[in-house]
Amino acid sequence: MNHNGELGGFLRSRRARLRPESAGAAFGPGARRVPGLRREEVARLAGVSTDYYARLEQGRHPHVSEAVLEGVARALRLDDTERGHLFELARPRPAGPDRHRPARVPRVRPAVHQMLDVLNDVSPALVLDHRSDVLGANHLARQLITDFDALPHRDRNLARFVLLDPAARDLYQDWGQVAETFVASLRLAAGRHPDDRLLNELVGELSIKVPEFSTWWAGHRVDQCAHGTQRLVHPVVGELTLSYETLALPAEPDQSIVLYTTEPGSASAETLRLLASWTTPTDTREAAPSQAPSKG
Repeated sequence: MNHNGELGGFLRSRRARLRPESAGAAFGPGARRVPGLRREEVARLAGVSTDYYARLEQGRHPHVSEAVLEGVARALRLDDTERGHLFELARPRPAGPDRHRPARVPRVRPAVHQMLDVLNDVSPALVLDHRSDVLGANHLARQLITDFDALPHRDRNLARFVLLDPAARDLYQDWGQVAETFVASLRLAAGRHPDDRLLNELVGELSIKVPEFSTWWAGHRVDQCAHGTQRLVHPVVGELTLSYETLALPAEPDQSIVLYTTEPGSASAETLRLLASWTTPTDTREAAPSQAPSKG
């Protein structure tokens, strides 16, 4: 990724969406050739010169102070997620061998796997990394979404499933909204991990195979996917509405648990209970050879 180009594209996209009447300052009359605010208007609101702000959008200012970034964030009315993304894009990137050091293989701690198992009959739950790779999933999540364990390793990715698997378009009633949100989460991850080869390969694959992807990506929307609601049409049990919460794992900064729940007493809660009872998971780990009785 060209990080300077990413910073400029993000700033231009945020400037374009901000209307003069809602920018918190009065600007002079005159025909406007571009949507949103002009560069000089953002510069005035941010307390910097027009030339300085123009260099930011052009990627020609390698070192930006926090005070300037705070001013730009206020001028563009960025939310907390967007503000964090701005600071990531503006942060100097190290040069040298550490930058291209291979990432370590993510591991899910046994205690986290146990947590997923405890939730088996209650809530679907997944462990994801920053790329949306599915590192772990309980039985109910595999029944609800798809059996990630049965997929080739490279395909065990929730964003790839949502955007590429035809079954996802049938599963999610609001597929376009869900898919665009996943693109926004990948855009946020790309800002934090610009040198992640696997993430860049995923973005490249999606840009080729998903017609809507390029438009969504060019919008520079960022989203943590921290919580929300999804409406599903499951092929076996039918319609249900679920809320999801993303819970960070502090011991593993790039891992989080996504937990799905239903409104107590709702039709969706009953549908989820039906799905949970549809099949009983078999814990094959209890039958592992190391635990089997000796035939002596």
